[in-house]
Amino acid sequence: MEDNWLRFSRYLFNNEELGLQLDISKVKFEEEYLSAMETKMQPIYKLIGELERGEIFNPDERRMVGHYWLRSPELAPSKKIAEEIYSTLQTIKQFADQVHSGILRGEKGLQFKNVLVIGIGGSSLGPRFLSEAFKKPLQKLELFFIDNTDPDGMDRVLDNLKNELDQTLSIVISKSGGTIETRNGMEETRIFYRQNGLEFTKHAVCITQAGSRLDLKRIEENWLMAFPMWDWVGGRTSVLSAVGLLPLALQGIDIDRLLTGARKCDELTRSSLTRDNPAALLALMWYAVTEGRGGKEMVILPYKDRLRLLTQYLQQLIMESLGKETDLDGSVIHHGISVFGNKGSTDQHSYLQQLLDGPDNFFVTFLEVLKDRDRASVKIAENSTSGDYLHAFLLGTRKALTLKGRQSITITIREINEMTLGGLLALFERTVSIYALLIHINAYHQPAVELGKKMADEVIVLKNGVIDFLHANKGNKYPIQLLAEKLGSEVDLETLFKILQHLVNNPDSGIRQVKNKETSKDRPLEIFYQASE
Repeated sequence: MEDNWLRFSRYLFNNEELGLQLDISKVKFEEEYLSAMETKMQPIYKLIGELERGEIFNPDERRMVGHYWLRSPELAPSKKIAEEIYSTLQTIKQFADQVHSGILRGEKGLQFKNVLVIGIGGSSLGPRFLSEAFKKPLQKLELFFIDNTDPDGMDRVLDNLKNELDQTLSIVISKSGGTIETRNGMEETRIFYRQNGLEFTKHAVCITQAGSRLDLKRIEENWLMAFPMWDWVGGRTSVLSAVGLLPLALQGIDIDRLLTGARKCDELTRSSLTRDNPAALLALMWYAVTEGRGGKEMVILPYKDRLRLLTQYLQQLIMESLGKETDLDGSVIHHGISVFGNKGSTDQHSYLQQLLDGPDNFFVTFLEVLKDRDRASVKIAENSTSGDYLHAFLLGTRKALTLKGRQSITITIREINEMTLGGLLALFERTVSIYALLIHINAYHQPAVELGKKMADEVIVLKNGVIDFLHANKGNKYPIQLLAEKLGSEVDLETLFKILQHLVNNPDSGIRQVKNKETSKDRPLEIFYQASE
């Protein structure tokens, strides 16, 4: 017991101003590990300084990496960039004030009550996480999200807004202006406004790069407002740009305090004294557990309902940043850390059994929140509150993992507020940067994601070819092999089959399947396809 206490005491990081603690004592590293890693860490601290001064740190796209300037514009490498950041923040506040006061209203003159955010990935995950975390009964506006191109998912969101659509402000977020999922969500929403007798553009603002397709469209259609995105801010680190600050300000969140929390954490994580730098300590724990090779699973366990979307946010931040085929020298490494998780104590009724008795291929990150609630708690049983039990489950789970030889990290915040969550976001952002430098990879590009988009484009082209061919040959029916031959020798039969299955299950495509009398219902590959009459 004493040895555990001494190790805990030796390695506990604590910052009173942010209300932040980091316990790394449950990771299996030797006492000399931190000092032995200093030869790697000191050059990294210098590189972090170069990154923040505006050196190119995304070499594939020849871009600076400047999300740190969003909360400290004075650090930006040019006066122009600093002024743009200050100006954008001021415009966000002014716009939110106009909406809240009723100066800016919907088409029918009614005051806005809802905000519909249309975006995907980094344009949704961060804002949605924070919106959920800060949600209160009497907030300024209610936030809704369309973050996929799932028609049924869009219907569910839009149907909820139907009776208050004239009081709903839509924010379309796309850095390039060409993100397909966002474009689809925007056009579906535009049509929904029209079907309900409203003009989408009179309720719409956008967040995009100047001169993008979306920017040109909003100018042509005279949208309410546009807010900038910059090429030096990646999507997964954009939550403290207009991407997150605008919807959160409209919700009624104190965005200044959010930025202050991030800025104060940035100050901590610039320290070249490793023991005083929580991001350096956290990155070194990832490095120790994975031996710098990745391949492990990071289980995120936030013991608070308000943090239930944190895992989704961290999945993109960590996996998109660290999941790379090659390092900066071009050597093949296939590095990655898989992130999954569930809120506590829900985990104890789902996958804790495997964490305790299954393969030891993971490490856990506990998120502990000390304050239970804003109002007084009642005693439920055993002279304890519900919050006492939640805390006991956290400590019990952590102890059980330790007894089983499983490794864990515990991050503690005093309470959930703008300051602490701003600091938490900044902590993980910096940890990813430091870890990426440790393993010598580019954390700021995502080439494989672009490959997936390219493949999707090819599927759309093939789908359109199938429809055009069948409608041009109405009355004829084709088995899949013959249809592939007609479309071209390079057609992938499996992809074609999946496309046809999707088309026949959506009658608006005008494609149907025809079964031969001798064809069994259990032999779908022998079905014929034709255009509907």
